[in-house]
Amino acid sequence: MLNIISRIFGQKIADINATVEIYTWQTCPYCIKAKFLLWLKGCDFQEYKIDGDEEARKLMAQRANNRKTVPQIFINDEYIGGCEDLYKLEEEKKLDILLSNF
Repeated sequence: MLNIISRIFGQKIADINATVEIYTWQTCPYCIKAKFLLWLKGCDFQEYKIDGDEEARKLMAQRANNRKTVPQIFINDEYIGGCEDLYKLEEEKKLDILLSNF
C-alpha cells in the first residue's frame, strides 16, 4: 500500500530506523495530515489517541513542553512539535535524516 501511495505522489520512502510517536485525536485534520506524511515516508509509528483521555493529554503536555494541542510528535524520544513543524522538517529536507538515524 505504501509503495502505491509513494508512486502516486512521487514521494521517496525513507529508510526508516527511527522510533516515532504521535499523540492524536481521531478527527483532527492536522493529525490526519501529519500521519499521512509519515505514511508516505513508509514510517511505522506509535499513535496515542487521546480523545477524551485527560491523563494521556497531561502526559503528552509534560513531554511536549506544556503544549496541549494535537498532534504532538516525537522522533527517537526527541520532541519535534506539531503538524506544521513536521512539514517544515520535510521542506528543509531534514525529515528523512531524522527518520533514518537512531
